[in-house]
Amino acid sequence: MTTRAPEPDAGPDKAEQPRTYAPDFLTQLFRTPLDPGYVDAAARRAESGPVTGWRRISRRSAMVVTMLAVGILLSVAYRHTMAEEPSRSQARAGLVGQIRQSEEDTARLQQRAESLRAEVARQRAAALDDRDAARLRELEAVTGLARVRGDGVVVRVADGPAAVDAVTGAGGANLGRVLDRDLQDVANALWGAGAEAISINGQRLTATSTIRAAGSAILVDFRPVTGPYEVSAIGPRDMERDFNASGAARLLRAVAADHGMSFEVRRADDLDLPAAGEPRLRHAVPSPSVSPTSASPGPSGSGQSAGTPSPSGAGPSTSASGGG
Repeated sequence: MTTRAPEPDAGPDKAEQPRTYAPDFLTQLFRTPLDPGYVDAAARRAESGPVTGWRRISRRSAMVVTMLAVGILLSVAYRHTMAEEPSRSQARAGLVGQIRQSEEDTARLQQRAESLRAEVARQRAAALDDRDAARLRELEAVTGLARVRGDGVVVRVADGPAAVDAVTGAGGANLGRVLDRDLQDVANALWGAGAEAISINGQRLTATSTIRAAGSAILVDFRPVTGPYEVSAIGPRDMERDFNASGAARLLRAVAADHGMSFEVRRADDLDLPAAGEPRLRHAVPSPSVSPTSASPGPSGSGQSAGTPSPSGAGPSTSASGGG
């Protein structure tokens, strides 16, 4: 039978040492919840006793003076703010009144312009024969200078809800907001789908119309429009189908699905689009001829200037390629 040999006795250097364990951070935190500095301060206060005499009175006096100073500053700030509030309210009310007065004046002038335009149309129809009057009305309808009615499509777009940070509550960038280029894309897509007349929130578009942004506002022919935006178009029956198949409609549908923008396309019957304002056209004019004293001799010594008619009979140069 096999036996295990006895182990040699451990010497004094190899005696088993007692094991010690250092407490972890949480254990130490629960054992001593106070900072060592607070513990020392509490020990010193226990040894010296509570503060009495002039030291206690001075501390309380300093606290009272500090609270009084803070109260006086808050009351002064409140009185100053309340004193300025009437002037701010008056200034705000004055600006609102000016805006409303300007809007009323603009509406009144637009009505006056409509009545004058109708009177001009009646006088012109009386002066022209039926054929010329019909041709003129057709041209005015095409160029946007006359009111038109018919069936078409209405595209409605509106801003999506603004994103709000769940932690801070601050508003972030609204990727679902309607931009000026969105309205440009919608109008161009409707023109491409066969639209004969288009208006945005009652503003008729012409060949010289502009859609641009000024800060956070959108201007159509320099007139502000606000959301929701309705783009009304008169055209053929297949215009709705062609517009829905356009790239602009696909892009706006994607923005609506991802960022909450409101986008709707519907068929509309008997739309009434107003007339646009009279355009201000500019014409090119001939540039002034070069004076004979400034003429420099040519290579052959003929002395012909750039503005002098050439032998072939060509006229003087103009300031634009298309002369008036």
